[in-house]
Amino acid sequence: MSLKIIFMGTPDFAVPSLNILVENGYNVVAVITATDKMGGRGNKKVLQPAVKKYALEKGLNILQPKNLKSPEFVEELKKLEADLQVVVAFRMLPQIVWAMPKYGTFNLHGSLLPLYRGAAPINWAIINGDKETGVTSFFIQQEIDTGDLLFQERMPIGENDTAGMVHDRMMTLGAEVVLKSVRAIEKEEFNLQKQDDQLATKAPKIYRETCEINFDQPTEKVHNFIRGLSPYPAAWTTHGGLQLKILQTTKDLQSHELKAGTIVSDNKKEIKIATQDGFVKVHELQLQGKKRLKTRDFLNGFSFDA
Repeated sequence: MSLKIIFMGTPDFAVPSLNILVENGYNVVAVITATDKMGGRGNKKVLQPAVKKYALEKGLNILQPKNLKSPEFVEELKKLEADLQVVVAFRMLPQIVWAMPKYGTFNLHGSLLPLYRGAAPINWAIINGDKETGVTSFFIQQEIDTGDLLFQERMPIGENDTAGMVHDRMMTLGAEVVLKSVRAIEKEEFNLQKQDDQLATKAPKIYRETCEINFDQPTEKVHNFIRGLSPYPAAWTTHGGLQLKILQTTKDLQSHELKAGTIVSDNKKEIKIATQDGFVKVHELQLQGKKRLKTRDFLNGFSFDA
């Protein structure tokens, strides 16, 4: 049989999953993505979602509903007569939408469910110092990220990996799991597995206000917090009344008697910030109003007081 598929997704993370379906000849009857936004200098530029840009290149049918419950949108969906809906990095769907296709709707999630249910699974796995994460495909049910599992694939997290690095590797792994899931559904050859709610952990959305770094903690914890928020929304501290984003660090467990948060620099190529039991060595940072820079480049135009 040839499945008629509707794909739902918005950011870069979703593009490889849509691409792998297109490249393997699947009949994607529509792509549903977020509405365009205004951005850039003076909010005058129209910013299209990454998924929309890809869909335009491939000549796919694009829908950008503001309201997923609107009768007009629901009617439009029904007319497409899709057999299956695939969701990757999109918003919550109302039941009238996810329950519509014959084979239901499955979602790709960036964790090993039931771990890290919620909006920021990659960030929280790194902040918590996990050595492993992965992706899960599961059929959508009413409660967020609770549906029956289709497939999972694991991947390691290196001790200096940032959320951005893991995100980029996970995009590729996720696309493979999407293809595997569609093929299994097409052949009706899969065994669903219920999630154990007792093992569930949460990965709530992260807000900039809660990204201030508390250096009065063990080095490991500070390092994990910084890399778990890099590159976005970015962990920050303040210096001279300006916000200073710390984007890449390594651990330096040299003992000291400095107050946590003290910045130590040779003003040439090294910046270290004191923690409870050592330092985090800063390799990339961004001062408010300036570009993101490697430490050596940053120190070309900036000096810390001795």
